[in-house]
Amino acid sequence: MRLTTPYIATTILAILFIACHSESQPVAARTNNTRFHEIPLRSSPPSLIYDTLSEKNRDIITQLDNYYKSQVRAGFNGSVLVGYNGKIIYERYFGLSNKTTKLPLGPNSSSQLASVSKTFTGAAVLYLYEHKYLNIDDTVRKYLKEFPYPDITIRMLLDHRSGLPDYTKWVPVYNHDMETPISNAVMMQMMAKYHPALESRPNRRFKYCNTNFAVLACIIERVTEMSYKDFMTRYIFQPLGMAHTFVYEPSKGLPWYATISYKRNWMREPDMFADGVYGDKGIYSTPEDMYRWDQSFYQNKLLSNQTIELSYGPCSFEKPGIKNYGLGWRMLCYANGNKVIYHNGWWHGNNTSFYRFIKENMTIVVLGNKFNNNIYHQAPKIYSIVKGVPEENGFDTED
Repeated sequence: MRLTTPYIATTILAILFIACHSESQPVAARTNNTRFHEIPLRSSPPSLIYDTLSEKNRDIITQLDNYYKSQVRAGFNGSVLVGYNGKIIYERYFGLSNKTTKLPLGPNSSSQLASVSKTFTGAAVLYLYEHKYLNIDDTVRKYLKEFPYPDITIRMLLDHRSGLPDYTKWVPVYNHDMETPISNAVMMQMMAKYHPALESRPNRRFKYCNTNFAVLACIIERVTEMSYKDFMTRYIFQPLGMAHTFVYEPSKGLPWYATISYKRNWMREPDMFADGVYGDKGIYSTPEDMYRWDQSFYQNKLLSNQTIELSYGPCSFEKPGIKNYGLGWRMLCYANGNKVIYHNGWWHGNNTSFYRFIKENMTIVVLGNKFNNNIYHQAPKIYSIVKGVPEENGFDTED
């Protein structure tokens, strides 16, 4: 059949209309059957800006150095970064990355973030939510058909209200090999097979649980058809300039620049069955990369303000007090509306602390690779020095 010019023109217009109509469709119409495609970040990676020369900051640096002298004497081995008003005002590395080789800690020494990894998993899920590749109010089973609990939603995983039992406790009941790392896929297979009992009805109460974020990592993989590691690297770490941040794979071991995990007595912590599971932990990073992560939220590099505020919203009110949990973040909610957004972590000998004082754009990052419970008490002292307020007042977030 001969194609006339009017016919060709009409066909082209029809194709263009279909293409444009498809692209302009509300992305809410997408389903998890829609193949994930690249969504570019809104702008370039955050740059690091330093402010250590002003007279005020020199005094703060002196006070912090004196404080950390006492912390090192008490056993602290780790890295510290403090940012204020979008600028780094303090950055120090105390001790060893690898005791055997005597490799000192430095700016490129990647440390296991432990549960601070949850902030990345939560943000990745909200990134997919913002672009309509999933709905956090959908049931998990919509995306993971093998998931044995029909009433649990993605939101309940994000805010720890699912009632799921912690896999670090129930996996050993069925798998007596405590040394060989298992994968998220194996954990999911065991969950589907053994159906461990819920600790509470879904959405009844808050209960912090590593299983929630391990399952979220599986959802990310199912929706994007990419490994968790590849997705995080391609869509978060690389675009944000986080060159020394990665997801740990036990089968490949650690790169030379990554820190070794030690017990309090400098005995090396070996891998065990849970080290192959990611999403709840497993991300290694540096203080500078963590500051890039922190600043990306102020600059909307990854998420919109609306989505960020959604993640900062407290979700549990069964107990009185200022402590709460949002979607991937712990928080302190004060009566005047101010919030401290934070997350701590502990895995093997790694203790991590990541505090974000949103209104003041102040950030505290402490990463330790030799077990030291005092790390969780350093943020109040750092805050009191930087802000010039008594430490006993806690985090003074009043106007």
